[in-house]
Amino acid sequence: MTNHVYRLSEVVGSSPTSIDDAIRTAVAKASQTVRNIEWFEAQEIRGQVVDGDVAHFQVRLKIGFRVED
Repeated sequence: MTNHVYRLSEVVGSSPTSIDDAIRTAVAKASQTVRNIEWFEAQEIRGQVVDGDVAHFQVRLKIGFRVED
């Protein structure tokens, strides 16, 4: 087993549907330009309220990706 080194990046995903969708959107978009993403950690959840109802979800994530040898 080899030792791995990871790097962190912070992204914010958003969705009008759900927190889950906001997370999946952020990870999918980040994976288009960042290789070797192996984990994420939700840091903050917030949203927008319009006319007394939740209109949008935002989730701030740390994504961990393995640094290549």
